[in-house]
Amino acid sequence: MQHKESYRTGLDKKTFLHLFRCSLTTKQPIQGLPGFEVARLRPILIFLFQSVVVGLAVAFLVVLLRPQLLPVLDGAAVNGNGGHASYADAVDISAPAVANVYTRRLIQSGADVNAGERFRVNTSLGSAVVIDPEGYLVTNYHVVAEATEIRVQLADGRIADPEVVGYDAETDLALLKVDLGTLTAIPLGRSNDVRIGDVVLAIGNPYGLTKTVTQGIVSATGRGLLGLTTFENFIQTDAAINEGNSGGALVNSLGELVGINTAVLAQDAGTEGISFAIPVDLVRGVVDEIKRHGRVIRGWVGFEAPEELSRAESEALGIAPNVGILVKIIPNGPAAVAGLKDGDVILAINDEPIRTAQQARLLVAALEPGDRIELQGWRNGLSFSAALTAAERPPQQ
Repeated sequence: MQHKESYRTGLDKKTFLHLFRCSLTTKQPIQGLPGFEVARLRPILIFLFQSVVVGLAVAFLVVLLRPQLLPVLDGAAVNGNGGHASYADAVDISAPAVANVYTRRLIQSGADVNAGERFRVNTSLGSAVVIDPEGYLVTNYHVVAEATEIRVQLADGRIADPEVVGYDAETDLALLKVDLGTLTAIPLGRSNDVRIGDVVLAIGNPYGLTKTVTQGIVSATGRGLLGLTTFENFIQTDAAINEGNSGGALVNSLGELVGINTAVLAQDAGTEGISFAIPVDLVRGVVDEIKRHGRVIRGWVGFEAPEELSRAESEALGIAPNVGILVKIIPNGPAAVAGLKDGDVILAINDEPIRTAQQARLLVAALEPGDRIELQGWRNGLSFSAALTAAERPPQQ
């Protein structure tokens, strides 16, 4: 509006802007602009100027206090060398908390008629992650299982023989502790926030090559039915995980722990880039249980569900498809005491419809010993209900 007025009065832009600035301080109309009272616009212009200044000040404070809110290329840090994406900052944050694990085991190598049983020493490699400055490290149970000697080497080169605080074979996790003063612990992320396509880094000790970092993306979440552990909820990634990576860290682009590297799909000519990590939310719960009790305490009701019902089996039994599991009852367990029998179909636990054996296993495991459970089932063409009390799940090897 003002730009057009300057051309109508014959003033060039520079002269017009000079007269306009002067008028803001004198409250006088611009000479040569009949009827144009700048004083009438002055409060509006001052308000707009103040709004801009306040907005810039707030933006400066937000960026100063929360620089992580700035957009970053692909979640990675951008360095000053031509703007190339780099994950060096994430590695600097997380790698100091990743340790190497060396173990020795006595392996029976046969029997000698004269000397009796013969054994040989087997050495193996693994990794561990410092999750608590007080000296706690988490690794895979299979890394330290049945080891006669365990040695941990921290990222700074210090070596210690750790205490095995406890382990949970059913999630393949073990908790170690070293007495080396205050340690650098890795920041813990939230695996519930992990999304397919997120960039992740695997840090560990493959083949004895310490502090090795590989990069990939999250290929899938919630992977189960792999036969690796009893309770499965794996993060799948294409980051390279090799022998010695087990127990190492899977971190996001901020350097936060999102998983413990555990396994790879059986390698063959047609398999590549399929690795699995235990999500950190599960790790957090297991570690807390081991710290408090020396073991993980889970609910147990005393039945096994070796397989789900097929659609044909559901139709033959007269129940809705995709609901229910066929169970085998363990003698003297809570389910047996409550009157359940082999061949019963469990339809719901505490009013939650049961569709898979894994779902039932997780629901029961989340119970505390002593909790009351309501089951809805199907037997011989009739529905039934049963109430029972959860016991503690027996140790599994």
